[in-house]
Amino acid sequence: MPAGMKPLEKFLKKQTNALTRAGGFGEKASGTGATRRRPSLSRVVPFFRETSPDGGPAREVFSPETEEPPCWLPAAVDIRSPSLSSDEQSSEASLETAWTPLPADTPENIALAVLDGVAGCRRQGSCSAEILLDDFMLTHPIFLAPDRFQQVLLQQFGAEGKQGETWPGWDGAERKQAVLSVAFRYLDTYRDLLQEEGEKSNNFPKELYLCAAQELSRYPELVEDVLKLQRWTEILQSQTEEDKDSKKKQVRPLFRHFRRIDACLQPREAFRGSDEIFCRVYMPDHSYVTIRSRLSCRVGEILALVQEKLQYSEDQPSRPGTLILVAVTSSGEKAVFRPSDEAVFTTLGVNTHLFACEPHELETLLPLPEEIHWTPGDSKLHDMSAEEVANQLVAFDWELFSCVHEVEFVCYVFHGEQARWRPLNLELVLQRCSEVQHWIATEILQCQSLPKRVQLLRKFIKMAALCKQQQNLLSFLAIVLGLDNPAVSRLRLTWEGLPGKFKKQFQQFESIADPSRNHKSYRELVTSLRPPLIPFTPLLLKDLTFLHESCKTFHGELVNFEKMHKVAEMVRGIRRYRNGQLLVDMEPSPSHLQTKAYVRQLQVIDNQNLLFDMSCKLEPKEC
Repeated sequence: MPAGMKPLEKFLKKQTNALTRAGGFGEKASGTGATRRRPSLSRVVPFFRETSPDGGPAREVFSPETEEPPCWLPAAVDIRSPSLSSDEQSSEASLETAWTPLPADTPENIALAVLDGVAGCRRQGSCSAEILLDDFMLTHPIFLAPDRFQQVLLQQFGAEGKQGETWPGWDGAERKQAVLSVAFRYLDTYRDLLQEEGEKSNNFPKELYLCAAQELSRYPELVEDVLKLQRWTEILQSQTEEDKDSKKKQVRPLFRHFRRIDACLQPREAFRGSDEIFCRVYMPDHSYVTIRSRLSCRVGEILALVQEKLQYSEDQPSRPGTLILVAVTSSGEKAVFRPSDEAVFTTLGVNTHLFACEPHELETLLPLPEEIHWTPGDSKLHDMSAEEVANQLVAFDWELFSCVHEVEFVCYVFHGEQARWRPLNLELVLQRCSEVQHWIATEILQCQSLPKRVQLLRKFIKMAALCKQQQNLLSFLAIVLGLDNPAVSRLRLTWEGLPGKFKKQFQQFESIADPSRNHKSYRELVTSLRPPLIPFTPLLLKDLTFLHESCKTFHGELVNFEKMHKVAEMVRGIRRYRNGQLLVDMEPSPSHLQTKAYVRQLQVIDNQNLLFDMSCKLEPKEC
C-alpha cells in the first residue's frame, strides 16, 4: 500500500470564500462589495496548501474592510511562471531590465501612457513597449471596461494634439498611427470573444474605420491602416445569415451533461455563449423535460422554457407556482441559482443535475437513483491497451486546453460573475480534471475480482507514466490523485498485489503531486519540460488567485499596474505552454473509435461516501 498522503480536500472552496472577502474587480465594477464566485473550480478535487508561488509563506489577504494602504508588489517579489526554462528566463529578465511597469494611476491615464509608449516606439523604430502593451491588453478589463477603452481610442484618434494637450510636439499622423496600432492589437487579442458579441462588437472597428477614412485626405500615410480596419470590419461581420441558421441547427456536446452521443467523437471547438445545447431539467419526482438552450442563457430564461414545455406536455403536469432552478449533486447537496445567473451549465459537477421546483419543494429534492446506486462489473478497460487510452487522454485534453482563451484565466480569477466574457472553456477543463480523478476510483472500486483490480492498478500507473512522458500533466496528476483517493488507497490487499516496480514508480509520482514547499517537485518538473505541454490547470489558477489576494488592485481611483504586470506574466507563461502543436503518435486500430468514445464519455461516481462504501465491501475493515 502506498504511503498515504494528506486528504486532498477543499482548497478551491477556501479560495472561493477568500475571494468573496477580497473584493478586487467586483468591488470596483459593481460598487456593492464582493461578488459571488462561479462554483466550477470548487468541484475539482484539490491538493493545494495556502502558500505563495515563490515558495515562501502566504501573505495577508486584504479585504475591502482593511484600512491599511494597498500592498504594492515590491521589486524583490518574483512570481515568474515556473514553465520557463533557464534560457527563456534569462531572455525575459533582459527584456524587463530595460522596462519598468507603470506607476499607479487612473485607468484612463494608464491607457494614455500605453499609447504614449507605443507612439514613442514607432518613432524610434524600437519595440521596448511590447511588454507594456501586452500587459495592458491582457489585464485592462480588470480596471478599464472594454467599452470605455474603445471610447478612449476613438477620442484619442480624433484629438488634434494642440499645444499643452496629450502628446504635444507630435504630428497628427504619428498619434493616429499609434492609436490604430493599439486598436489592432486589441482586436487581435479579443477577436474570438468579440465575434461572439456580433453587431455590438463590430461597432467599434466600424466607427474607427469611418473616422480614419475621413482623415485619408490629410494623412495619406494611413491608407494601409484604413484597409486593415476595413478587413477587421468584414471579419467581425463574417457570419452570414446562412452561417447563423446553420449554427442554430447544431447542438454542441458538453461532457456528461446534455450532450448528443453522436457528436462526442467530433473535434472539440471553443464554446461560445451563443452555442446551443440540449438540457434535461428534472422535477422533484425525477420526471424531466428536455429544453434547447443557449449556453449563456440566464436562469430566468431556462425556467421560462421549462414552464413552456410543461404547459404543452401531455406527460408532465403544469406547475402553477413560481419555479426555482436547483443544482443537486450525487451526494444530495443543493445549490439554488438566482434568476439573473448566466451560463450555469459549465459550472455543474460531474454528476450534478438541474431540478426545477417550487420553493417549498426544495427540501424534498433527492439525487437521481442511478447516482446513488452502483452495479459491480468488469471494466471495459480490461480490453484496452494503456497506450491507446493514454494517447486518447492526451489528444482530448489538448483539444480542451487549446479551446481556452488566455484571457479566460484572468476573467475567472478577477471577475467572478461580473465578467463580460465567461470562462466557459476553462470551466470545462476543470470539470474534466475532476472527472478523470473520479473515473480512476470508479473503475477500480467497481471491479470485484482482486487479480483484476491489481491489473487495473498496474494499467493506471502505466497510463500516468505515458501521460507524463507525453507532457500531459493534467491527466497525469489527475490519475495520481485518483489513485490517492482514500477509498482506493485503503485497499491493502490490492496494493500488496502490485509488483515492486510499479509501487516504486507510483511513489515517485506521488512525490511530484506532493504539495509541500509550494509544489516544488511539480514546478521543477514543469521547468524541465519544453512546450508544448498541458499543465495542471488548477495550480495555475491557485497562483493567480494568490497574486490577486496578496495585494490590492485599486487604491481609491488608482490602479496597481505593477500587479497587472505580474498577472500578465503568468498569462504569458500559459501562452508558452501552447507554443506549438502537441502531437500524439497514434496508429489507427480496430478499437480506435471505441477507445476514443470511451475516453470522451467517462462514466464516473463522484459521491465520496458511496465510493468509500464500495471500498469497504471489497475489503472490509479489519477488526
